[in-house]
Amino acid sequence: MASRKEVLVHRAARVRRQLKAVANGRPRLSVHRSSKNIYAQIIDDVAGNTLAAASTLDADLRKALATGANIDAAAAVGKLVAERASKAGVKEVVFDRGAFIFHGRIKALADAARENGLTF
Repeated sequence: MASRKEVLVHRAARVRRQLKAVANGRPRLSVHRSSKNIYAQIIDDVAGNTLAAASTLDADLRKALATGANIDAAAAVGKLVAERASKAGVKEVVFDRGAFIFHGRIKALADAARENGLTF
């Protein structure tokens, strides 16, 4: 029987493999969710570098939010990463949810990023 960690790693690899097939050179908006925070970064897989990043640990968001573990915090991170992406010249991305289900905080982050100018 596979452990929970092995299952999550396998699921994340499966999602990334499917994304690479449809990416067509677009950068990847990768999301990670922990029990206390949420992190998002836009990664250029061709060059192998991060173009923009945001999380609930950023100084300006940390002061404004009561906690980093709710839908409001995820929406704030989505808005911030979209603003930073537009400054970096990124408009189109592919959404990498990793091993997480597209629901709750992950969905809130994606919706906020879409509302603030990212297309995926």
